[in-house]
Amino acid sequence: MASTTDNSAATPPENASSHSTTTTDSSTTRLDLKAQDDVPMRVATLTGVQILSTGGFAPREVVKNEDLEQLGYDADWIVQRTGIRQRRRAAADEATSDLAFQAAAECLDRAGLSGRDVDLILVATMTPDYPTPSTACLVQKKLAAGAAGALDVNAACAGFMYALVCGMQFVRTGCCRHVLVIGADVMTRTVDPEDRKTFPLFGDGAGAVLLGRGTEQQGLLAYTLGADGRGGDVLCTPAGGSREPITPEVLARRRHFLRMDGRAVFKWAVRTVHDAMQRVLDHARLTPHDIHLFVLHQANMRILDAALADWNLDRSRVYVNLDRYGNTSAASVPLVLAEADRDGLIRPGDRLLLAGFGAGLAWGAGVWQW
Repeated sequence: MASTTDNSAATPPENASSHSTTTTDSSTTRLDLKAQDDVPMRVATLTGVQILSTGGFAPREVVKNEDLEQLGYDADWIVQRTGIRQRRRAAADEATSDLAFQAAAECLDRAGLSGRDVDLILVATMTPDYPTPSTACLVQKKLAAGAAGALDVNAACAGFMYALVCGMQFVRTGCCRHVLVIGADVMTRTVDPEDRKTFPLFGDGAGAVLLGRGTEQQGLLAYTLGADGRGGDVLCTPAGGSREPITPEVLARRRHFLRMDGRAVFKWAVRTVHDAMQRVLDHARLTPHDIHLFVLHQANMRILDAALADWNLDRSRVYVNLDRYGNTSAASVPLVLAEADRDGLIRPGDRLLLAGFGAGLAWGAGVWQW
């Protein structure tokens, strides 16, 4: 969920409120996340699995930067600092499972299959419909997926990568024929309208992929999943769990909203994303120029630009929809995959570099061969 305006490099416009919610005091803000740089990322290979189809869904309502001006936001400032021009917002009667269902239904339709053909449903989300049951169980019902297993995965914006690797294991071991992996979030309900540096960044959406058996040349030629829990409090929602239940006082203090230390997250994301991508490329014995399409979490154009700066890439190979959807958290990577697939940008044998990163602090990256 690492979407940030990098507070170290940006000053809000005059009409932006001076109130900016953060999670931590100055001692945590100075947290040196570089201290774990000597701990190697675990990198492995997981092939024999293919993506059979993709699907994506975004709510109908479009919220442009100009629409936020009545709340005191500067439209040009948002574009300059993030690259975001608009985002989608779920209707009052839409929840995460509704968005996930729409993406999953399109995915299955494109594969010529139905819910009855699915053995397992994994939903990556940090905005579930309810604390329990899982959002995946709600999607299972909507899809009429019989007795398919169903569970949620919460790794924020890295959630889809975690769920993808998990689902692949079930296919690879022969436990499942078809695994539906969905990333879905309704982020617009987690952010505080009074937090001027965070509120404009997020949007709502869902993306899905259907996994099945493939050849040994298909799947993740290299992948890494990791986390640094020391940075958990720089990007979190303090209240609403067992540690700090919702009370009138909590609501008055607005602690049920997402809080972020933008400076710390920005620096961590740029370094970690680049390192993770380089590690998986090295493991697969590839260079950035061997990659046909870069599918990165759509957090902030400054993060993407900085993470890719050293490679002098043809930017047409870096798929970007951030300007239209904002940061959709776990939906971000599969929504890009669905759009790129629909646009005919992915062909058999193509290599994609996938990367997700966010709260936890957690990350996942991999080289996928289609």
